[in-house]
Amino acid sequence: MKVAVIGGGAAGFFAAIAAKENHPEAQVCIYEKTTKILSKVKVSGGGRCNVTNGVSSMSDLAKAYPRGGKKLKKAFRVFNNQHTMEWFEAHGVPLKIEASNHVFPVSDSSQSIIDCFLKIAERLGIAIYTKTSIEAIEVIDNQILLKVKNGNNKRMDKVIIATGGSAKKQGFDWLEALGHEIENPVPSLFTFNMPKEPIRKLMGVAANALVTIQGTKLKQSAPLLITHWGMSGPAILKLSAFGARILSDINYQFKAQVNWTNIQNTNVVMENLQDIVKNNPQKLLQNVKPYGLPERLWLFLLEKAELSPQKKWNELGKKGLNKLISILTFDIYDVNGKTTFKEEFVTCGGVSLESINFETMESRVFKNLYFAGEVLNIDGITGGYNFQAAWTTGFIAGQLG
Repeated sequence: MKVAVIGGGAAGFFAAIAAKENHPEAQVCIYEKTTKILSKVKVSGGGRCNVTNGVSSMSDLAKAYPRGGKKLKKAFRVFNNQHTMEWFEAHGVPLKIEASNHVFPVSDSSQSIIDCFLKIAERLGIAIYTKTSIEAIEVIDNQILLKVKNGNNKRMDKVIIATGGSAKKQGFDWLEALGHEIENPVPSLFTFNMPKEPIRKLMGVAANALVTIQGTKLKQSAPLLITHWGMSGPAILKLSAFGARILSDINYQFKAQVNWTNIQNTNVVMENLQDIVKNNPQKLLQNVKPYGLPERLWLFLLEKAELSPQKKWNELGKKGLNKLISILTFDIYDVNGKTTFKEEFVTCGGVSLESINFETMESRVFKNLYFAGEVLNIDGITGGYNFQAAWTTGFIAGQLG
C-alpha cells in the first residue's frame, strides 16, 4: 500500500507516523512544497513549541476552539492532550506543564520536537520530499493520482491532506474542485491596532481586564497587554479568535470597551471605591491603586478621567467617584486594523467539517482521501490548542480507517 501525506508540518508528520505505525507494510512518504519542514513548529511559542494544553477537562479542552470544538470533543476520546503528553514522553521528549497550563518540552526548545519527528520518520522509513508541490489529484484505476508541479506524477492508494491554512480561498481551489465545501478563510489570533490612542505609550504594561467589542456579544476576561501598536495578550487574542468572522465583516474598525475592574456590577465598584475613601481619606489618588492596577496604567487612567493624581481620596466627591467608575469600567478605545504574526498565522476557515467523516477523517466525497490539521475549518485560541487539533486529527487520519 502506498500512502502519501501532503504537507510537512505538525499534522502531516503526526499523520505519517501514525500511518506507518498502524500499517508497517505501507510505503509512506511526505510531500512538502517548500524547502522547509515543520516550520511552524520551530517558531511556535517563541521557539519553545507549546505542544498542547494541560487542561484536565475534555469539555474545557473542546471549548477552546471557536470552530470545530463539537467535532473535536468526540475525537478527543480517541486522542486528547493527555495522550499527546504520553506520546512525546514515550518518544523521548520530556514535557512540563507551566502555571498557565501551557505544555512545553523541558528543553524549552522546539528543536526537541523537530528532532523527535525526524528521528521517528527515519527509523520507520518514511520518505520526505521537499520542494514538491501537488497541484491536483484525481482517481485513475482505483488509485489516487498526484499531479506534481514540474515533476513526475505519483500514484497512491491513500492520501492524507495536511497542507495547513491558507490566507486566501484560492489556496483551497484544488480541494473544492474535488467536491469539498470550503469555508472562506479569514485571519484568527491577531492583535488590535490603535494608531490614534495615547495608551500605546504604556507599551509593556499588562493587567487583567474584561474586554468587550461594542455592538457585538463578544467579550473576554483575561490578561491584556499594551503594545506600541495597541493591545494584545490573551484577552485580545481570544476575542480575535471567537470574533474572527464578525471582525472581518466590519473590516477591523470598531470600539473596544475595557473594564479594568473585571466587575460588571458598577454598584459593587462604587462600594469598593467608597471603602478606599473611608480607609484612606488623606492619601493621594496616585498612592492607592485599586484592583491591583499597575502604577503607569493607574496614572494614565487618572489623567484620562481628568483627575489630579495629587488629589486626596476624600476630596473626590460624588462627581469624582463617578468619573473613576466610568474610566475603570467603561474605558473606550478606537481599533483601526489588526496585526497578524505571519510565522504563527492561524486562519478561521478551510475544508468544511461537513465534508469530512470525523470518525476516520476521510473525505465524504472522495474515497481514500483523508484530512488533518489547519486545512480543516478548525482553529483554537492560543495555548497549545492548535497543535492539539493537529495531533488529534493527524492521529485519526493515520489509522487510514
